Amino acid sequence: MAHPRLATARDELMDAIDGAGPGSLILVLGPTGVGKTTLRLKAEQLLSDQLTPLTTTDPSRLPFVSVEVPPPHAGRFRWRDYFSRLLTAMNEPLIHAKTQRIQSAESPATMLVVADRDLNYAAEQALRYRRPSVVFVDEAQHLGRVTSGRRLSDQLDVIKGIANRTGTVHVLLGTYELLAFRNLSAQLSRRCLDLHFPRYRADSAGERQIFKSVLLTFQKQLAFDTVEPDLLPMWDFLYERSVGCVGILKEWLLRAAVRCIRRNGAALNREHMVSTALSISQCEKILAESREGETRLNESEDAQLRLRTMLGIEAAVAPAASAPSTKGKALKVGQRNPQRDKICEEACATYA
Repeated sequence: MAHPRLATARDELMDAIDGAGPGSLILVLGPTGVGKTTLRLKAEQLLSDQLTPLTTTDPSRLPFVSVEVPPPHAGRFRWRDYFSRLLTAMNEPLIHAKTQRIQSAESPATMLVVADRDLNYAAEQALRYRRPSVVFVDEAQHLGRVTSGRRLSDQLDVIKGIANRTGTVHVLLGTYELLAFRNLSAQLSRRCLDLHFPRYRADSAGERQIFKSVLLTFQKQLAFDTVEPDLLPMWDFLYERSVGCVGILKEWLLRAAVRCIRRNGAALNREHMVSTALSISQCEKILAESREGETRLNESEDAQLRLRTMLGIEAAVAPAASAPSTKGKALKVGQRNPQRDKICEEACATYA
């Protein structure tokens, strides 16, 4: 279901793809369940419609290529799995035959390196000949599941190298874990463009109203025997357990609808929603990661002032001079330290 935030993110993504230079990287960041995969599907449909005349006259050309990054096995990311999936997405034949024959005397580690290199070359050649406008890399945060900072930089260098050699724009979609890739080097900072796909915020009156409108749209689609569920009275509970993410809300409503059908219910009610909701601890984890990512993406005025000062646009502000402190100041010889003298009460009584 399209909603305002999804439509805005779709338009921004299409503008970024059309305006990106060959070999650029676009990072689409957002919390889990916000709808990044739906955003990718919307962009793919638009690209297919736009490039229909070209793909009709040249059947070898692809409008786009989509690949999902597999999670690492035993803590180690394997590029050959990624390249195999990329070749499969381009309908490349005989993928198993793309690696060279290796002598049996070679070590297993050497065999894996050669296999990765050969599949990398095969993927680059396929991208050159199929000429897609963009490569969508979904679940791209799995690229960062490595054991050292040095390897983290190497991970994105591989994607950057493929994008550069093939002249193909790569769109990496993932959670806020992708923020670790942004500023690994000056070259990556120059080549990367951030696109934030945020959740709806309940502390904003406008976004809260949009969330309620989304509920009304879902409500009309969830009618059983022309009986619509009444979701608005429990909008706060629905927001609480979806953390403002429409993707989480959609999956939750699907689970609740299945439960309602299996129990011969006439319409969704609060019992169906409560029994299929995410737990509080799950929502707290999602919210914590979302707030951390949102904080890291928000650039403060102090950061802008620091950059302008480093560039010489703004004059450096000298620290304010502090008042001289008299604490611990040395006294002249014979000068007493100011203090109150003790009074003899007996002497005072005698004079009185």
